[in-house]
Amino acid sequence: MNRFERGFGTQGEAKLKYLDGEYEVVHPGSYVLCAATGQQVYLDELRYWSVERQEAYASAEISLKREQEFASAAD
Repeated sequence: MNRFERGFGTQGEAKLKYLDGEYEVVHPGSYVLCAATGQQVYLDELRYWSVERQEAYASAEISLKREQEFASAAD
């Protein structure tokens, strides 16, 4: 899927199972929501997620910040 094809096919939020280096589509959709910001992340742009927490992130910076938040909460 590319930016121009987003208007076609399955619409709405996808439900994924996040695995190491890949994900499994549990319920089809065109995007997931970033766990930290609520921003829509289209599946063709999804690069960052947590297997442990089963949540997606919109960017590397957001992923790092989320990891740091959980690390400091564990201390």
